[in-house]
Amino acid sequence: MSDSVACIAFRENKILIARRNPTGQMGGRWEFPGGKIDDGENCERAIIREMREEFGVRVEVGEKICDGEFFHNEKKCSLHAYEIFLEHDGIARPFALAEHTEYKWIPIGEIPADNFVDSDLSIYERIKDFVKKKYGA
Repeated sequence: MSDSVACIAFRENKILIARRNPTGQMGGRWEFPGGKIDDGENCERAIIREMREEFGVRVEVGEKICDGEFFHNEKKCSLHAYEIFLEHDGIARPFALAEHTEYKWIPIGEIPADNFVDSDLSIYERIKDFVKKKYGA
């Protein structure tokens, strides 16, 4: 089983999502930032590495939001969602994207309207509940 992390950044009643590069099975679809946990890494190290590699930004890892499971190419995978705090919001100073073509901050309720990856949609309701409880959004 492979393990991945989903990085949930929330500010001003909006959540950060990013559009994957156009290649690959999920190319061009929107997702929460994150990625696979490498051998020897825990979730926190994977989050810090993924955000540095894919967005060129430092983060602080907050509390764990939830875990989920999904199948990718008939292989069972685990997804661990954590709240993160970014060193900046990517607005005045853009993020340096490596695996995505764009990113945006949107109200969490708009996620189902975007072409979102299935793995992230599988934990969407729990993330929405977390954000509502913590931030009232």
